[in-house]
Amino acid sequence: MKKWIVIVSLIIGFSLSAQATPFSKTATGQPELIQQGAQKMWCSVCGMNLKMFYKTSHAVVLKDGTKKQYCSIRCLAADWPNISDKVEKILVVDAKREKLIDAKRAHYVVGSKIKGTMSMTSKIAFASKEDAEDFRKQYGGKIVDFETAFDMAKASLVKDSMMVAKKKESRMYPMGEKIYKKMCQPIDISKFAQINELKAAIRNEKLCKPMKEKQLQAVALYLWDVQGGHAKSSAVSSMHGGEGEGPDLSKQDKCPVCGMFVYKHPKWAAFIYYEDHGKLAHLAFDGVKDLMKFYFEPEKWGDYGNIRAHIKKIVVRDYYTLKPVWAKTAYYVVGSDVYGPMGNELIPFKTKEAAENFLRDHHGQKILRFDQITKELVYKLDE
Repeated sequence: MKKWIVIVSLIIGFSLSAQATPFSKTATGQPELIQQGAQKMWCSVCGMNLKMFYKTSHAVVLKDGTKKQYCSIRCLAADWPNISDKVEKILVVDAKREKLIDAKRAHYVVGSKIKGTMSMTSKIAFASKEDAEDFRKQYGGKIVDFETAFDMAKASLVKDSMMVAKKKESRMYPMGEKIYKKMCQPIDISKFAQINELKAAIRNEKLCKPMKEKQLQAVALYLWDVQGGHAKSSAVSSMHGGEGEGPDLSKQDKCPVCGMFVYKHPKWAAFIYYEDHGKLAHLAFDGVKDLMKFYFEPEKWGDYGNIRAHIKKIVVRDYYTLKPVWAKTAYYVVGSDVYGPMGNELIPFKTKEAAENFLRDHHGQKILRFDQITKELVYKLDE
């Protein structure tokens, strides 16, 4: 009898042990990373380390051959408005075999006991339904296809982003600011198109003293979100004076050139960020034209001292997406049949392709880069 009790106890113990087997999102071997360049090991949206979150990683291959990789389906959903019409293939890591597979053929377990990556609800993919079912039995959740899982990710994007923002506000931004000031040289973030490029440069170009991954992520988030204005959060508004698409325009934001209240024309808003007695301040303009007038002759529009020497960055909004774009990397169409609040405008775009499409559709005259815009051209737009 005692023998049977021991056997049953061992079986029960083994069963409980199996159920308690921890699931790690970290790659057990060399992760399959398809991005190019030094930034390939970090998520192109949030900067998270792809090896650490490999088993929830997704990737896309665009029609022009560009490859982007994400830590999660949530970050894929966040980037979707920018790439949806360019995607050739969507890939996801099979959490069982740790290889990239066609996401549209994968079986997703959603809502398991495993913590979500950048999301309140976990979404973990498998190549075979049998593997997904084994995972579900152990960790709970339900099995769905890619379209369902992706729809869920897009539907919860706002709530998930708010959750992530709160965590970054309370911990990562303050940590990043402290580390940056203590361990880094001044970094011009306008040189970088994505947060993973920034992280790669910090490490490879030795822009900061050697640091651990968590420290690197904190610094990158602080620079990208707070200094760079890429986050939508109350913390960024208070620390930075602005959100992802530029500052949260108040009724007090007035263009220093024409006197218009910029909040009435948010689509055309453009911003100059500068250091004012050790703090980051901003000026808002109701179009690139007025911004450039100020940029060339700030003394003409008020007592701004030597503001040109203290400008940290200039941000404009892509005409089509309204997303923030570094002014010095944007493409500007002049001479089109589209008018801004102050008439003829320099209309900004993030990509040359978008600018070329606009030029054709709206009878534009030419496309310029920031350093090709002259004071004479700006004032000629008023004629």
